[in-house]
Amino acid sequence: VQLVESGGGLVQPGGSLRLSCAASGFTFSRYSMSWYRQAPGKERELVATITSAGGSTNYADPVKGRFTISRDNPKNTVYLQMNSLKPEDTAVYYCYARLLSGVYWGQGTQVTVSS
Repeated sequence: VQLVESGGGLVQPGGSLRLSCAASGFTFSRYSMSWYRQAPGKERELVATITSAGGSTNYADPVKGRFTISRDNPKNTVYLQMNSLKPEDTAVYYCYARLLSGVYWGQGTQVTVSS
């Protein structure tokens, strides 16, 4: 199982970024997928989750209305569109999958929101 994130970077407050997570090694379309983040000195926290077919999504309160999780099952990819970014969104963002065989994390991608 591999989860490979991309799309992070430095952005000014109010800007946007789209993160991608390319998955392989399992039947992607059968599983819910999530994004987590971890800011310096803080615990890792759940950001958003999407069900296997994409019919249902859930968001942490701090990102509701600004972030959108989506997926493309034929491409085995999950996305996180982040708009109206704030300095407090600065963190390493991780892709996450809970499979029958265990829990898997990507390597993370850094998002820095700063002027």
